[in-house]
Amino acid sequence: MYSWHAPETECIGKGKAHKPYEFGCKVSVTTNVNPARGGHFVLHIGALHQNPFDGHTLAPVLKSFTQQTGVTPGRIYVDKGYQGHDYEHKYCVFKSGQKRGVKGTIKKELKRRSVVEPIIGHLKSDHALGRSFLKGIDGDKINALLAGIGYNFRLLLRWLPFFVSILACAYGRCFSKTANLVFTDSLWGTDYVLKVGF
Repeated sequence: MYSWHAPETECIGKGKAHKPYEFGCKVSVTTNVNPARGGHFVLHIGALHQNPFDGHTLAPVLKSFTQQTGVTPGRIYVDKGYQGHDYEHKYCVFKSGQKRGVKGTIKKELKRRSVVEPIIGHLKSDHALGRSFLKGIDGDKINALLAGIGYNFRLLLRWLPFFVSILACAYGRCFSKTANLVFTDSLWGTDYVLKVGF
């Protein structure tokens, strides 16, 4: 037992010199390699208890992802911790540092695998994934799910003003030859000026 008030806490070996161990539970985060219009969204997130081997989590996570979205991923990019995974479509999984069978589009996308790392950092620092205040194993699962939802809503709120400005320009086309729109990204504190001529 590592924590008196949270007996479900586990010791996770990170293998890093500055932080060899962390205490809590593993969380699996799935995102798209190529960005959508609004950015890189969290497509699937889930807390994994009992400190499972990374390779053994791939098949259940992808099964859950397919059930939730109705989409079966064609190519999966993972880090070296997934060596020896048990996913049935082994030729669809590409690991960091892999050389065999990696060329063209796969090679470009494999270089972008690390795009998930800053997303994990934002989830931990900005969306309370780093410390769960909910009780028990179910609380950890709920906290991970809410962190992913909050992250996606944040991306949508960033993209929404630009989308609304495009609609406003299209609507204003009937009234003027030029349209200047200024909107502020409240999350990043940036002003954008959009000038559209008709």
